[in-house]
Amino acid sequence: TRPTTHWETSVGARAFCGLQDRFLTDRPMDPVRIAVVGAGVVGLSTALCVSKLVPGCSITVLSDKFSPDTTSDVAAGMLIPHVDAETPIAKQKQWFRETFDHLFAIANSAEAEDAGVHLVSGWQIFRSVPTEEVPFWADVVLGFRKMTEAELKKFPQHVFGHAFTTLKCESPTYLPWLEKRLKGSGVPILTRRIGDFWELHPSFDIVINCSGLGSRQLAGDSKLFPVRGQVLRVQAPWVKHFIRDGNGLTYIYPGIANVILGGTRQKGDWNLSPDAEMSRDIFSRCCALEPSLRGACHIREKVGLRPFRPGLRLQTELLAQDGRRLPVVHHYGHGSGGISVHWGTALEAARLVGECVRALRSPKSKL
Repeated sequence: TRPTTHWETSVGARAFCGLQDRFLTDRPMDPVRIAVVGAGVVGLSTALCVSKLVPGCSITVLSDKFSPDTTSDVAAGMLIPHVDAETPIAKQKQWFRETFDHLFAIANSAEAEDAGVHLVSGWQIFRSVPTEEVPFWADVVLGFRKMTEAELKKFPQHVFGHAFTTLKCESPTYLPWLEKRLKGSGVPILTRRIGDFWELHPSFDIVINCSGLGSRQLAGDSKLFPVRGQVLRVQAPWVKHFIRDGNGLTYIYPGIANVILGGTRQKGDWNLSPDAEMSRDIFSRCCALEPSLRGACHIREKVGLRPFRPGLRLQTELLAQDGRRLPVVHHYGHGSGGISVHWGTALEAARLVGECVRALRSPKSKL
């Protein structure tokens, strides 16, 4: 389905990146040089999708930060979508399903441990019955059902809930695994801070911008802002089921090596230092849902800044300066839901890149 709003290719971009297969020729061509800016889960997955889906390309990943120092490394990594009011539900469901299927295949493979991907079951609970008793993603996760009265007795302050099995993606393990796969495919991963897209011209023919919050400066996007999230990582190996309060602010997500307790949502807050009072509040809220957490130990605090904007930006822009042209595919602004849709949006970005590659190879191209 072709995008029609802010997250899709603009009219001007369609003009130069149309699906015009007649432009492809049989003659040998030099590889189209592509720079991916950003090495979080969005940048690495986009580079991998492009390497697999767009032939005749030479890809390089450039970033000033890598795992374990990215925003993605702080993400809880639970596949439960966050609704984006600016994007059609059908598109959000497509992205989530593609991501779930991708990670489910990994979880069922010999790579599961190395990739840090595993299934986890649990509950999403509500203090009042939600307007939508069945969310749009209910048939994507496994075994979705309404909680029984017996299950709800565990949560006396809550009156309704969902029980289901989903996937957890351990970002500090998953990101190095993605890097390893890229390097194995011959993709260079270089440490470099980019201050202006034109720094990459003429060394690269196409730029894919996966810089997250960096796009405020790099793409001049004033609509982009941080939403600060603080979490605790604790040792509580007896906790096996996830628990998510209906509004998603309080959650308990058991992982392979620790349990993640959250969280906070502080709009416009750039502070990356942990706040002790917030940590106490998070711990208190989580213990109210799972009292056994009082026995948790080795508590570590983590802070990340989610890249929010009114709608994910997944769009091609043609930069022009002094007679030069540089196509940039923007892929950022996932907010809290990056892990849940990262593979689906990366596939979408790869399609946009493919259109740009075809246009560049066209005898009539003005790029």
